[in-house]
Amino acid sequence: MQLCPPCLRSPYCMSLEVADVHEKLENQEILRRYRKLLRTARPALNDGDESLIREAFMTAVNAHRGTRRKSGEPYIYHPIAVAQIAVEEIGLGTTAIIAALLHDVVEDTEIELSELEVKFGPKVAKIIDGLTKISGVFQTGTSQQAENFRKMLLTLSDDVRVILIKLADRLHNMRTLDSMPRNTQLKIASETIFLYSPLAHRLGLYSIKTELEDLYLKYTEIDLYKEIATKLQQSKAARTKFINEFISPLEAEIKKAGFTVAIKGRPKSIYSIYNKMRKQKVPFEDIYDLFAIRIIIDTPPENEKPACWQIYSIVTDFYKPNPDRLRDWVSTPRGNGYESLHTTVMSKSGQWVEVQIRTQRMDEIAEKGYAAHWKYKDNASGNRESGLDQWIGRVREMLERPGTTAVEFVNEFRNNLFNEEVYVFTPAGDLKILPAGATALDFAFDIHSQVGGRCLGAKVNNKLVPISYKIKNGDQIEILTSVKQKPSEDWLKIVTTSKAVAKIKDFLKEERKKVAIDGKEVVERKLKQHKLDMTEEVLGEMRIFFNQKSNLDLYFAFGRGQLDTSEIKRFKEFKENKTEAAPHIADTKTVNHKSIKGTQTDVITIGDDLNNIEYSLAKCCNPIRGDAVFGFVTINEGIKIHRTTCPNAPEMMAQYGYRILKVRWTDQHEAAFLTGLRITGTDRIGLISDVTKVISSELKVNMRSITIDTQDGVFDGKIMLYVSDTSHLEKLLTKLKKVQGVYGINRFEN
Repeated sequence: MQLCPPCLRSPYCMSLEVADVHEKLENQEILRRYRKLLRTARPALNDGDESLIREAFMTAVNAHRGTRRKSGEPYIYHPIAVAQIAVEEIGLGTTAIIAALLHDVVEDTEIELSELEVKFGPKVAKIIDGLTKISGVFQTGTSQQAENFRKMLLTLSDDVRVILIKLADRLHNMRTLDSMPRNTQLKIASETIFLYSPLAHRLGLYSIKTELEDLYLKYTEIDLYKEIATKLQQSKAARTKFINEFISPLEAEIKKAGFTVAIKGRPKSIYSIYNKMRKQKVPFEDIYDLFAIRIIIDTPPENEKPACWQIYSIVTDFYKPNPDRLRDWVSTPRGNGYESLHTTVMSKSGQWVEVQIRTQRMDEIAEKGYAAHWKYKDNASGNRESGLDQWIGRVREMLERPGTTAVEFVNEFRNNLFNEEVYVFTPAGDLKILPAGATALDFAFDIHSQVGGRCLGAKVNNKLVPISYKIKNGDQIEILTSVKQKPSEDWLKIVTTSKAVAKIKDFLKEERKKVAIDGKEVVERKLKQHKLDMTEEVLGEMRIFFNQKSNLDLYFAFGRGQLDTSEIKRFKEFKENKTEAAPHIADTKTVNHKSIKGTQTDVITIGDDLNNIEYSLAKCCNPIRGDAVFGFVTINEGIKIHRTTCPNAPEMMAQYGYRILKVRWTDQHEAAFLTGLRITGTDRIGLISDVTKVISSELKVNMRSITIDTQDGVFDGKIMLYVSDTSHLEKLLTKLKKVQGVYGINRFEN
C-alpha cells in the first residue's frame, strides 16, 4: 500500500480519520450522558458514592466495549439510560445506580458475578443476579419468560430495587423499540402490557405505568395510536382554553383561603382513551373526559387531610359534584400507597371534569411510587405502608409455595396486580385490605389458612352470611369455624384471592395425590398390557386425548374411576390410526419455514420453507386478510393464526414467545373471512332492509347470521359476514355508517 505524503490523503487514510472522529464523538457523548447522570444523582450521594459509581461506569464501559445495540448505538448508552431513569424518574440511590450500570454485564460479557461482589458488595451482586436471565434448555410446556420473571421476583421481599431497575430497563427498551424487527416489537410490547405495566401500577409508579401502556399501543395498534395522538394535539388549544377558564375562579378562591397550590390540567393517556373507546364502543369525539385537573397543595404533613377536604369544599362551591364519583384515598390509601381525593364535577359548559386533590408528598408518591413511599416512611402512618407490605407478603407466600409452576405463578401474580380494593375490619377493629370481589371465605384465608380451611360462614355487621358473601367497604367481619369443616372443589368457585386459591388447591392436591397414586399404578399396568411405555410423550398425548391438564389429573381421573381403564385401549387405537397428522412442534426452532397449507386457502406465508403444517384462523379474534397477525404453535392443533390485537395475544407472546411465528398474507384474493359487526342506532321502519341491502346488494357480501334487538326505539344488531380483506371491510363500514339511523358500528371478536 502506498503511503501518502502529509499534503495528500489516500481514501484509506481518510476513512481511518473519519472512523477516529466518529469514535471520538461517541466517547464524548458517553461522557456527556454519564456526567448528566452524576449531576442528577449528586444531591442524594454520600461521601465515597461518586467514586463507586465511577468505578461501576468504567467497568461497564470496558465490558461492553465494541458492542452495539440494534440501532447501531454503543451498547453502553443503554445501562447509562437505565441508571438515569432509576435516579430521575423513580428516585433510587447509589446502590441502584451501580446495579443499573452493571445489570447486563454478567449476562452479556465474560465478567462473573463473583467479581462484581468483590468490587461492589453483596447487595449489588444480589440485585444483578436477580436481573440476569436464566439460561439453558427448558422442557416443552414450560415458559422461559415465566421462569425469568419468577427468578426476578424471588428477590422482591429482600430488595425491591431489583423490580424497580427492571422496570427502568423495560421502559428504556420500549422507548428504543423502533430499531427492533416487527416480531420482536410485538413480543416485547406484549410482555410489557401483560406483566410490567401492571407491576408498575401495583408499585405506584403511575408515570412509568402510563408511558409503558402508551408505548405498547404505539407498536401494536400503530394507526389507532397515531390517530388518537393527532386528535389530542389538534384539540390541545381548545383544551387549554377550557382548563384555564375552569381553574380561574378556583385559583382566586383558594388563594383567598390562604393555600399555596399548583393547579394543572393533564390529558388522559392515549392508552386510557383507547380503552374507553373500546369499552364504550364510541369514537374519539364521544369521549368526554379527555383530561383531569390536578390541585397540588403545599402544606405540612399534619395538615394534609383537612387541607384536601377544604380544597374539595371550594371546588364544589363552584361546580356541582357527581356523588357517585367521589373517591377518598386520603383517609384510606390504596394498597400501593396511593393517596388522593378524586371527584368529578360538572363544568359551566356542561362537561364532566375529574378533579384530583393531593399534597406535594402525595403527588411524589403517586408519580414515583415505592421509592418515594420509603422516602416518607418515617412520617407515614401504619396504614400508609401496610398495603404495600401486605402485598409483598402475599407475593412472598406465592414464591415460597412448593409445586407451583412458573406459568401458574405468573398467572396468580397477575391476578394480584390490577384489582381494585375493599377495606374491611376484623371484630377487634383491625383494617384489612382485600381485592374488590373478595368473599367472606377470602377474608377467612387472609386471617389464617387454618381459619379459612375450617370456615363455615361469617357474621358481617352482626348478620349471618354464607361463605360466598362478597365483602363491601366498611364491613366488620367475624368468621365462624368448625373442626369438621374442610375445603372442597366448590370453594374454588367462591374465592378470588391467590392466597385462598393456593391454600384450597394445596389441600385438594394432597387429597388427590392419595387417589392419584392408585391411578398411576392402574395406568402403568394397562399401558404395559397394550405394549406402550409410560414416557412423557405418551402421557402428554394421553392428557390431550382425555382432556386432562396434568399427569396428576390424569392419574386422579383413573384412580377415582372417572375414566375407565378400557378407554386406554381406545387411546392406543387412536394413536395407531393417526395418519398424515401435523408434525409435533415444540417451538419455532423445529419449523422449516415455507408456505403453509391448512383448512383455509393458502393465504398465509410463514418464513421460507414450511410444508404440511396445519394452520387455522383463531376463532377468538377471527383474523382477516390485511390484519396484523402472528402464528402461535399449539401442542395438538398445528398453528393458530391470531390478530396482534387479539385479547389473548399479550399472554401468548409474554409467556410463550418461543412459540410465536412471523406471519404475512399472500396476494391471493379468492378467500372469504368470517368477521362480526355490531351496529347500534335509532330504530325506524325499513332500517334492517337498508342495512342488508348495503351488505348483500351493493357490496356483494355474504351474511352468515344477523340478530337485531330493539328496545324503546334503540336497536342493537350483530351480523356475522364474509369479507375478502380489511380494505373490503373498511368499504362496508363506510357505507353502513351512511345508513339513516345508524349511530355506531364496530368489529367484534367472538
